[in-house]
Amino acid sequence: MDASSLVDSLLPVADTLAGDALLQGGQVREWIARASGPWRYLLVFVLAAIPWLEILLVIPAGIAIGLDPLLVAGVAFAGNALPIYGIVLAYERLAARFGWGEGEGSKRRERARRVWNSYGLPGLAFAAPVLTGVHLAAVIALGLGARGRSTLGWMTASIAVWTVAITAATVAGVAVLGL
Repeated sequence: MDASSLVDSLLPVADTLAGDALLQGGQVREWIARASGPWRYLLVFVLAAIPWLEILLVIPAGIAIGLDPLLVAGVAFAGNALPIYGIVLAYERLAARFGWGEGEGSKRRERARRVWNSYGLPGLAFAAPVLTGVHLAAVIALGLGARGRSTLGWMTASIAVWTVAITAATVAGVAVLGL
């Protein structure tokens, strides 16, 4: 199985999980709210590490239930970024072993390829949270020929920027709504 086939086989699962995550966004908040004390922050970390939940749902959920915004942001950032390092390491080892290269793919992969062709790795990395999710975007970037270190740098920078933006927007929204 080449990298293209691997990505294409993951995309239908990604679409299903993404739809489920959006429908269950309120559930994320409930899960965090049910935990107590420091377990809430551990749950923020774990949920941020799960593809398609990630920081887009976890940060607002944590802040909405009254957790410290800076701590939520830091823990969610770490939870979302850490799997990228594992993905890059695993991909590089598997690619070397199986000789994966580029190939044709699905509509979602082609959309990512268009972003890649227009804006390169930085564009894919910064569009990733809303385009495919950062975990799948890392796999796509590597499949399109990005170097591991570059992928790590750009994905980490993207997650950091998105974390700050989501945290600031959520804090502002909570203040405006008076929650």
